[in-house]
Amino acid sequence: MTATQGKEKGTTRLFGTIEQAEHTSLEAVRKFVDTVDGAFPDLGDNGPRRKNIIDSAFKMTEQVVSASTRLAQSILELPEKVLTESDRESASSAK
Repeated sequence: MTATQGKEKGTTRLFGTIEQAEHTSLEAVRKFVDTVDGAFPDLGDNGPRRKNIIDSAFKMTEQVVSASTRLAQSILELPEKVLTESDRESASSAK
């Protein structure tokens, strides 16, 4: 296996793990919304409270997914930064 193939395999596994985490987060919110729907039927004074709770849950999920995406980007950028720094050091020591 070449370094490129290893990188692609690692990247694929990383994205698969992140995708699974995002799916799990969304599924948790769906279950939460179902629970809220059962506890606060969309009637009378509970309507606005129910909506606020559900909106907050979706906002929280959006933040979790965004954080996992930023983490993945940082992880994927790290080897490139290390290689770039290594190339610069090699070039300066060759002079």
